[in-house]
Amino acid sequence: MNRQATGHMTRALPSNHRRCTVSDNPCLISVKNVSTHYGRIPMLIDVSLDVHRGHVCCVLGANGAGKTTLVKTILGMVAADRGQIALDGEDITAWPTHRRIAAGIQVASAGVGTFTKMTVEKNLKLGAYNVNDHHTLNERLEEVYASFPVLKDRLQQKAGTLSGGERTMLSIARAVINKPKLLIMDEPSLGLAPIVVEEVFRIVRRLNQENGMTIMLVEQNVSKALQVSGFGYVIQKGQILFSGDKEALLQSEILENPIL
Repeated sequence: MNRQATGHMTRALPSNHRRCTVSDNPCLISVKNVSTHYGRIPMLIDVSLDVHRGHVCCVLGANGAGKTTLVKTILGMVAADRGQIALDGEDITAWPTHRRIAAGIQVASAGVGTFTKMTVEKNLKLGAYNVNDHHTLNERLEEVYASFPVLKDRLQQKAGTLSGGERTMLSIARAVINKPKLLIMDEPSLGLAPIVVEEVFRIVRRLNQENGMTIMLVEQNVSKALQVSGFGYVIQKGQILFSGDKEALLQSEILENPIL
């Protein structure tokens, strides 16, 4: 029996709308009717989205669409003027960034999060800041080396001398070494060669399917993002224009918009 594609074209999803129809798994992160401003300029306008435990959910949009602001708002780096953000059902809207990270939210972004003058090994160990047991740390490092063999070959190399693809791998490895509840991947394919992009998305799929990791994938690369995601949102000018499962997104005319 074929499952009917489910999607919603909307400017603002009502707070009681069940957005993620992809599964009945509990909602891990929930953003409800959140708005933010930079000065007097609105950046997010009544944004609502859910990411369910154990799934990959993508947020698609062009440069300037509001994706980075959304990530920063979930992290608490940008304050929500109104609305609510909940993690595992607990309201974290007023929490500072460090408390949200300690609660299990990690971000992997090639542009931030690595120390360029430190070696790959030191970057990884600093990433595991919440692991106090030496034995556990070594186990986590071995897991990372198995998943990212290129990093094992670069342990004593300074992060700033890595290629773009290797820096992306390091950023992801630094995030997953803490076994986060939610991994936010902020445009992991940006600026990478096609062959490296393929490897990055293989890693996304493996982290989800083999490790059961919940991933919020923020991307411009629509085709690649939908290959690994079960549900997604389209954001433009700080507003959610469309939400739906993979089939609905693929069938939607909104993806024909040239700005995507």
